[in-house]
Amino acid sequence: MATRRDFIRTTSASAAALGLHASLFPQAGLSGILGANEKVVCACIGIRSRGKAHVLAINAYPDAILKYNCDVDDSILEEHNAWCEKRLGSVPQVEKDFRRILDDPEVDAVFIATPEHWHAPMAIMALQAGKHVYVEKPCSHNPAENEMLVAAQKKYGKVVQMGNQQRSAKTSIQAIDDIRKGVIGNVYKGEAYYSNNRGSIGTGREIPVPDTLDWELWQGPAPRTAYRDNVHPYNWHWFRRWGTGEIHNNGTHEIDICRWALGVDLPQRVSSFGGKFTYDDDWEFPDNQQATFEFAGGKFITWTGHSRGMMKPERPGRGITIYGDKGTIELSRNYYKRYDLGGNPVQFEFEPELSATTDTQGIGSLDVAHVANFFDAIRKGDVLAAPIDDASKSTMLCHLGNMAQDAGHDLTVDPATGKVLNSEKAMQSWGRSYEKGWELKV
Repeated sequence: MATRRDFIRTTSASAAALGLHASLFPQAGLSGILGANEKVVCACIGIRSRGKAHVLAINAYPDAILKYNCDVDDSILEEHNAWCEKRLGSVPQVEKDFRRILDDPEVDAVFIATPEHWHAPMAIMALQAGKHVYVEKPCSHNPAENEMLVAAQKKYGKVVQMGNQQRSAKTSIQAIDDIRKGVIGNVYKGEAYYSNNRGSIGTGREIPVPDTLDWELWQGPAPRTAYRDNVHPYNWHWFRRWGTGEIHNNGTHEIDICRWALGVDLPQRVSSFGGKFTYDDDWEFPDNQQATFEFAGGKFITWTGHSRGMMKPERPGRGITIYGDKGTIELSRNYYKRYDLGGNPVQFEFEPELSATTDTQGIGSLDVAHVANFFDAIRKGDVLAAPIDDASKSTMLCHLGNMAQDAGHDLTVDPATGKVLNSEKAMQSWGRSYEKGWELKV
């Protein structure tokens, strides 16, 4: 843990030395900042995979305390308690219903790593309860939730950070600063890609809900359906009722860095091509997708998502390439590589500690730095690396990619609002229906 704390100090000092906070990290107005000597009392909601990265990052910060672990599945809680005992030397309090955590006045901040249909509703409820929020990407299940979450942060004035942790990578921060200085000239294209070889999720069978699982609370704001054996705990990603597909599940990260590098917000035009090409199963999204986002000034971002089937051997994993008229930059969670127009290497920089890239936990030093930034914003008023008013724009791009794919044609978009101007079909997925009693109110 001493190494992790050293990394936090090193990253913070490096960012300060580069003079990056004011110029590279936008932030909405905040209130209720804790005193610099107060510890941040935290709760982790959803602790099967990404929640473990949150726990480790909280534990690495000397002025934070993890009071609660929360999950709706007793078997996950039991496994996580044993993991906490082994990794932390102690076990936080356990709660299955997150609403009891929101009622606890001692809790300052909640970390949300639940299925995606819960991200915005839970974040909004936490804000209404006076809590700061660290919410995993994507920050919303649909564009309307994007708008509501941003409005809620402005209304309640708490710190809200999205978990696109590469925004806190030392090498990515340096790359963006170099791009702003013109080292690769005028940037015009961001290329994002993700490759995996996921298997079939099969055809689900309706079975009794496991005794360990609170299926009612798991569904929460989503319309009710019978429990099936191929949904929980992970494959909900590929069902529209709860998930948002690979472009959100992983593309949000790389698309976000492309948008940051190009200095753009929302697009003018979006296209998407692809489909479900492997396995006859319940998967409801494209398993291979090519989306393009066009912005003012001739800039554009491409997303290549390859979820299933054999990967190209020369390009597995994930990454970003930024193109300028004087060179290119390759970025990942772990490095920054710059080349001239002839493809000759000019500059290579590497993160001091590695972060995982394609597993479901994604644990690494970037989580530690990103969570430390979140805590520093709460305790000292530091500028957030990924404030929700900006991070929601990257989530919106992913929504538009899915909307274009579903519409079957290019979308003309209002860059001020993200709303589609030429497709009633696309706009039908702007919001969603909520289970009675779970409707969102800001």
